[in-house]
Amino acid sequence: MTNPLPVVLVHGFWHGSWCWSPVTEQLAARGVQSVAVDLEGHGLRGPAPRAAWTRPFDAEAFATEKSPVATVTASSATALLAEQVRAIGGGRPCLVVAHSMGGVVATALAERAPELVGGLVYVAAFAPVSGQPAAFYNTCPEAEGGQSLSLLAADPALVGAARIDFGDADRHEAIKECFCHDVDDRTAAAVIALLSPDGPVGIPAEELTITRARYGRVPHSYVTCTRDNAIPIALQHRFITEIDAVSAAPTTVTELDSSHSPFLSQPAALAEAIIKAAG
Repeated sequence: MTNPLPVVLVHGFWHGSWCWSPVTEQLAARGVQSVAVDLEGHGLRGPAPRAAWTRPFDAEAFATEKSPVATVTASSATALLAEQVRAIGGGRPCLVVAHSMGGVVATALAERAPELVGGLVYVAAFAPVSGQPAAFYNTCPEAEGGQSLSLLAADPALVGAARIDFGDADRHEAIKECFCHDVDDRTAAAVIALLSPDGPVGIPAEELTITRARYGRVPHSYVTCTRDNAIPIALQHRFITEIDAVSAAPTTVTELDSSHSPFLSQPAALAEAIIKAAG
């Protein structure tokens, strides 16, 4: 490939830059520069509630402690991502690849600073371009069958986060079924050990103003995951329809027969979809 766009990989709720490791290897093997970043409130930028680590474990304290990432919003996360993309691109626009709830921040970035985004690839991601916040879509008929909300261990309105107790061994099978049912048990156990308990609800709660003149002129692709138990395929298709309604060109769609985590179960196929968009 001749001079492809630098690729910035953006994770979703509870994850961090670590989840993209298999994909960065595949991209490097194909001569594509990529950098995975931690969103505000996640990974190295995401402190956990004290109750998550207190022993003996206090379930009531875990369910009521205010989240240390409760002040994170879509706007603040977008400001950080803009800095990261600007630094990584070094003056060039980047191809921004966003998974799951990371799609909210990537969408806001394409509207706020379209000059930084040479292309946008959604991977089973939220794309709230209609004026409704991302949280709204969890109430839609297309979201039926999604399993992530059933994993919550606290009231998001009380603690300021979508909180999951990943240390509860009795829930590990349900967690795997939701996020990565098509990987082996050893990989799933490693993933669960790395997931952070809190996803800041300020990100899905914020309404975005999206325009055809800014967001709409950025080339868009969407990688659908047909066996996704977190964001059902019907909801992914709804996002594609709504993206097309505010875009200058139709969304390029690649379908993967995978769970919500194709970066773990099908990294080579996902890398190929990204390379296609980068070109």
